[in-house]
Amino acid sequence: MRQAGGHILAVDDDDRLRDLLRRFLTREGYDVTTARDAATARRLLQTMTFDLVILDVMMPGEDGLSLLASVRGSISSPVMFLTARGEASERIEGLKSGADDYLSKPFEPEELSLRIAAILRRARPEAPLEEVRLSGAVFHIARGEFRRSGKLVRLTENETQLLRVLALRNGEPVSRLELAQLTAAGVERTVDVQVTRLRRKIEPDPHEPVHLQTVRGVGYRLAGDPP
Repeated sequence: MRQAGGHILAVDDDDRLRDLLRRFLTREGYDVTTARDAATARRLLQTMTFDLVILDVMMPGEDGLSLLASVRGSISSPVMFLTARGEASERIEGLKSGADDYLSKPFEPEELSLRIAAILRRARPEAPLEEVRLSGAVFHIARGEFRRSGKLVRLTENETQLLRVLALRNGEPVSRLELAQLTAAGVERTVDVQVTRLRRKIEPDPHEPVHLQTVRGVGYRLAGDPP
């Protein structure tokens, strides 16, 4: 499922990692431009606008910290640092330099996706979502009402909580742990049970879910009808 993403600049001197970032983030619904060094990245930042910059810290020549320090005054894009060095002092230095987040290598692609979604959510807050459409049915978030063809479909309180959390992040993965903490489920295994029950009520075919999707290794996300 492709989400309404944004334009990301990925800067890394590792050809393999740069290609993996491009392919993965493209599948996630983002437009991706890549650069192999600070000089190339600087030229791109002078001529294009990006919603997010993913920047490797340790690069031959000018490193990521120096690049960010030199352009921070002229760009407003949020920045996530990638580094093979995970020491606390390195993270603190990166954050002090103006980075919005810091992810150590190696990392799981799903974690990268979650962090990107969180950064973009903070960077471009939107008006609260009032409802989500699911194959024509409508879930009104504040009221906790799910209606199909105008008729109210009864949801339990736990199902309503779960659907509300997912609907408020429509299109974004939410971890099973976070779902357990934000609902009455309490534990991740109970989340899985609630998801199964909820699919029976909101999916056209619960055995082939198109809206309440499993995100392997992370949790679930709700995919509403496109605008």
